[in-house]
This record gives sequence, structure tokens and C-alpha cells, in this order.
Amino acid sequence: MIAEKRWILSPEIESKKSLELEKALNIPIILAKLLIQRGITEIDEARSFFSPSLEALHDPFGMKDMDKAVARIERAMRKKEKILVYGDYDVDGTTAVALVYKFFISIEYTNISFYIPDRYNEGYGISTKGIDYAENSGISLIIALDCGIKAVEKVAYASAKGIDFIICDHHLPGDEIPDAVAVLDSKRTDCNYPFKDLSGCGVGFKLAQAYAQQNHIPFEKVEALLDLVVVSIASDIVPLTGENRILAYYGLQKLSNNPSIGLGSIIKICGLDDQQITIDDIVFKIGPRINAAGRMELEIEGDSSEKSSGGNNAVRLLIATTEEKASKYGSIIDINNTNRKEIDRFITSEAHDILDEQKLINEAKCTVLYNPNWVKGVVGIVASRLIERYYRPTVILTMSNGFITGSARSVPGFDLYQAIESCSDLLENFGGHTYAAGMTMLPENFEAFKKKFEEYVDLHIKDDMLIPKIDIDSMLPLEHITPLFREMLCKFQPFGPGNPSPMFCTKHVYDFGHARRVGMNLEHLKIDVIHPGSTAPISAIAFGQTAIADHIISGGKFDVCYSVVENSYRGETKAQMRVKDMKKSEW
Repeated sequence: MIAEKRWILSPEIESKKSLELEKALNIPIILAKLLIQRGITEIDEARSFFSPSLEALHDPFGMKDMDKAVARIERAMRKKEKILVYGDYDVDGTTAVALVYKFFISIEYTNISFYIPDRYNEGYGISTKGIDYAENSGISLIIALDCGIKAVEKVAYASAKGIDFIICDHHLPGDEIPDAVAVLDSKRTDCNYPFKDLSGCGVGFKLAQAYAQQNHIPFEKVEALLDLVVVSIASDIVPLTGENRILAYYGLQKLSNNPSIGLGSIIKICGLDDQQITIDDIVFKIGPRINAAGRMELEIEGDSSEKSSGGNNAVRLLIATTEEKASKYGSIIDINNTNRKEIDRFITSEAHDILDEQKLINEAKCTVLYNPNWVKGVVGIVASRLIERYYRPTVILTMSNGFITGSARSVPGFDLYQAIESCSDLLENFGGHTYAAGMTMLPENFEAFKKKFEEYVDLHIKDDMLIPKIDIDSMLPLEHITPLFREMLCKFQPFGPGNPSPMFCTKHVYDFGHARRVGMNLEHLKIDVIHPGSTAPISAIAFGQTAIADHIISGGKFDVCYSVVENSYRGETKAQMRVKDMKKSEW
């Protein structure tokens, strides 16, 4: 079991600047300090933060090779070439494919199709099978999304067959850039695009924006696709800063008020219709369902003519033009998601048993587990679940098509990608980000990889990285949670990496007399929090936290770390604490 969390209170903010923001913006001083903590120190900058504008989006032609990409697409359209939109099977990849496909359909170019590689038969990224499919289908241009930045050999293979590639990726490049017609990736060292953290779907959006701009197509055609962009931003856990924050802000509006038919179907399945969608709704409800399509297999009854398994179903849902089609594919991926959750729980339980039984593994600074019978599609989820409990870099591997393959997840501060890259001589391929990555290796290399990876982690990870911490923005007296405070706090949204929901701490509080365990297994705690000086209790929900429940229920004082959210019930909206952690008060 992991150690007790450390609470880290942010340093006190210099008062003169926060007072200027408080006065100019008419906001509580605590929120003025929050702006400064987020690097927002000027009044105009703060006004832009509170009122994001699509006019502030960067010129897409500032991205290297964008002019070449647009020119190649224009040529393809003039010659009526067949275009294939190709993308990864996760949320980012499938939303990116849907976005680019829908954009070109919307401007009445119909000689276009899409392709999502099968997770189990083809694996991540551009596949030989996919290129062969393109050749056999008479396709001369492939637009690859959310993948391809390292596909040097695959692009050369396609080129030999007379097939051009435009790569739209956001992953870190390797030493060699593929010899494609255009390679759009702001993380290229030779790319001066000012924002480096777009999602894969975001890069696809910039391609559509550039094409529209060059060909005098109304921006509304591109703006209509922002619901797909925000789903990718939230699901791929890219920073919600800069351009991403603008895209997410307007994407959430579209998702809440006028979603596409396909996303509207998922929203309905999730029970989120007729309410304002949040980033958390995407992360925990919408995104997992789209992801499940690429993780699980389900044939469509009476529809054997289609490649009906994998991420193709997610794209079909996202591009659906009728309620009937959306309902069909929405039901399929919902079943996929139910199956995924059952398998996920089973494998996570098996992994816990292994770690609990093997003391040496339990004492390690990282986790590397391999079971050839585990389902490839859920190993990344299992890795994340193990980190929740053991809090250390984790690699979960299984067998697929004769190779050991799997996913890795990290803890804040530790660069997982570098750790895996240090083992590259033992890998067939790998890719990912600082905190999430995937890899494939020959079975005979597993033990050597495990040893080398563990040695790298032991050498480079710091002890404090292995202890979970909570960064607290400010101490907050409960009486400061006024309607104005809540109204202005909402303007900090959307929350996510780079712009987290503000975390507050209030000490020496107690329950007003209604604390109770809730949930199917009584694993959560509902509290009415009050402290001397506050005029009324504030409702609080503490998910998965009952360690000091008896102390609280019996009237004991405690310190609470929490975010402030809006909770609507029967038409009434009130402030609620979403508890992150609780400790018995010390005197």
C-alpha cells in the first residue's frame, strides 16, 4: 500500500500584483493569486484567460510543411485521386480520422475513405497491411493522423508503390524524419510553430484550418468539428494551456449545446444529455467508450461486409449522419466498454495478487509484469490502476502475434519515455510520451529488458517521486466560498493538465452531523463540512476515502484538501467539496 500523501502548499504570492488583478477584474484576492500561480500576471492576459477567443488561434501555416500538405491535397482533389485518412485506434486517432474525413466530405470531396489498423493484428501506427490495402484500393495519398512520425521504413515502402504520405503527428520524433510529402509535428526541432502540445486530432484540425484558409472556405466549416477536438484533448491528457485551452473551451460548448450526431449518441448513452459537459465527463465517460472500440472485438450482426471490429466502429459512430447509424454503433461501443471493464477488473486483480505475493517485487521502485494471457487492449488501463495503489513507474506486458507487447505509465516527475528509450536495443519498436508509452519486443528479450529498465529506474528516480503528493493552491476559509467566488472560479475552466482544478485546504473542520458511508461497498464518504466562523455547512463527497471515517462520524476534527465544484440537484445548484484527501487535525 502506498505511503500517506504529502500536502505541498504553494508559496505566498507577492501581494501588490494580486491586488492589482483583484481590483481590475473584480475577483476575490484568492483567485487573483491563483492567476499568478498559473503564470498569468497581466490584466489583459487575465481577461483573455477568462474569455478565450478563436481569433487567438495561431496561423496554421506557421507549422513546418503545412504549405506542402495543403498543396498536395489540392493536387489530389484536382486530379480526383483517392485519399485514405489513416489513424491510430485510440480516442485521439479515431477523432482525428473522423475530423479530417468529415471536413473533406463537408466540402463535397467524396473520393475519400478511412482506415484504422487492428490493434491485435497490425499494432500501433502505420502498418504494412494498411499500405497494401491502400495499393489494392487504388489510393495514391494517405493522410496519417496521431501516428507516423517514426515510420521511416513504412513511408519508404509506400513510396515505392507510388503512394504519398502526409503525416500529422504530435509524438516526439526520432533521429530521422520520414521522407513524406509533408510531416506536420510541432515537436520537430526544425518547426517554429509556437504551441508544441497539440493532440493528434488538434494537428488534424490545423490541417483543416489551413486548407480552409487557403481555399476561402468559411471557418465555420472547421469550427463545427471542435467537439471532436475537445474529446481528443481531454482523452489524450495533453496540457490544457495555450491553443488547447481555446480549442477545448469552444469544443465543450459545441459538445454541450450542439454535438455531432455520433457524439450526441454517446452523450445520451452516458446519461449526460441536457447538461453542460465537462472535461471529467469526457475523461471518465465519453472517452473510455470510444477507446473501448479499439480495445475489444464485436461483430455487427447481419453486417459481415464491413470490417466491423476495432477502431473502425468508433470512426463510423463519429461520422454518422443519421440517428439510426449513430444508435447502432453507439450500442456496439457501449457493449465493448462493458466487456472492457470486466476484463480490466479481472486482470487488475490478478496483477495485485502477483505483487502482493512477491515481496521482492513489492519493494522495487518500479513494476514490470508479464502474462501472455492478458488482453492487449487493457494493459495500459491496468498499468494506470496499479500506479494508483503502488505509485511507481509501471510496465504491463502480454503476448500478441508472437511478440511481447504492452504499455507503460509513470508517476509525476519521472520521464518514462527516456527510461524505455534507454532499452531501445532490446525493443522492436516503441513510442509515446513522458508519462505514457508502448513497446514491442521479442520474447527472448523480456528478461534483459526487465533488468535494464529496473536498473535505469533505480538509478534515475528520486525517492520523493515515489511518494504521492497533493499540490495545494491556497488555504481557504469556508466563508470565502461565496456565489461570486464560485462564479469566477468557474471561469478558470476547462480544467486539466497545465490548468488543474484549484486545490484548497481548510483545517480543523468537523462534520455537521450527517456524515455517512455511501456507495455499493460503502467505500465513499458524504460529509457536511463546517468549521468555527462559517455560517453554514458545505456538502462534501470523498470518493474511496474512509480511512478516518469513524473519527469524522464521531465528531472528530480533521483537515481537508479539496476542489470546489458545482452540484446540481432538482434544479438547485450548490457548492460542493470534492475531497482529495483528509487527515485528523493536529493541535
